[in-house]
Amino acid sequence: MNDAYYMQLAIKEAETAREKNEVPIGAIIVYQDEVIASGYNVRELSQETLSHAELIAIQEANKKIGSWRLEDCTLYVTLEPCPMCAGAIVQSRIKRVVYGAKDPKAGCAGSLMNLLDDNRFNHQVEVCSGILQEECGQLLTSFFKTLRERKKQ
Repeated sequence: MNDAYYMQLAIKEAETAREKNEVPIGAIIVYQDEVIASGYNVRELSQETLSHAELIAIQEANKKIGSWRLEDCTLYVTLEPCPMCAGAIVQSRIKRVVYGAKDPKAGCAGSLMNLLDDNRFNHQVEVCSGILQEECGQLLTSFFKTLRERKKQ
């Protein structure tokens, strides 16, 4: 399997979020070529700040592996991680993050800063960006366009 294949699975998670009127962001975690966890944004449904796709997937992976350390795992996410999620990724010792669309307003995997590869931390994460970027970005663009149109009515 390759990065594009796994990103397609993360996109399916994002589409599930969109169907529930959530911001369409999806994530999956892969360990030894097997998807062990997935998640999508549910902040509006849960009304909980921590309900980001990445954090949901990390918690599920912790349970699956039976450890807080996700050392040989790759996280695929449709949008560049925010500071909160980037911090959780570093703390969980995820080896690699692959994301689709950049987040110029909150991205902490290269856009505003790169918390994932800061050598002041005791763990750095390999980052690969732009995988299916247009498809991931289009999910968000169309979601917010529809939201704005609904608010006008």
